[in-house]
Amino acid sequence: MTGLLVLGVLAAVFLLYAADRVVKALVRARRLRRMSERLAAVTVRADEQQAQREAAAAHEATASAALTSMMPAINHPLTVSGRADQDEEPAK
Repeated sequence: MTGLLVLGVLAAVFLLYAADRVVKALVRARRLRRMSERLAAVTVRADEQQAQREAAAAHEATASAALTSMMPAINHPLTVSGRADQDEEPAK
């Protein structure tokens, strides 16, 4: 009878230990899944922001090219012949 009691106590201890390990494993798996979901969300958000930055840079480059094509004086300032520069004194 005492042997059965000891065996029952040992079985109960083993079952409690096994249940504890299973619960800890489930908690760890849930925590890792949540972290993975958050990391995926942050990655998607960062990709969207990078795409917006690239689109804005491309738009800016296009606008700049369009402006210089419409106003070539930005690239090559006009000079008026026969007229002295502002820094030089006129010839007498």
